[in-house]
Amino acid sequence: MTHPFHPHSGQRLRVLFERQLASGRLLVCDDGESGTVTVSEAATDRAGAPADRPLTFELLVKLRAAVAAIKR
Repeated sequence: MTHPFHPHSGQRLRVLFERQLASGRLLVCDDGESGTVTVSEAATDRAGAPADRPLTFELLVKLRAAVAAIKR
């Protein structure tokens, strides 16, 4: 668990199964105490690395221009 504010932060939990939802992937894990805990994949080391920089307005403008060029 890598999310700094999660009660299990810094712990390794065994993944029992995964669920794919529209909002993202959920992991159902064995926490050893209360049975299972469900966590977002984004709160774990399975998530992709964070972006080098934030998505800014300027980057969105460049993306829009690139998509428009492809559509032509």
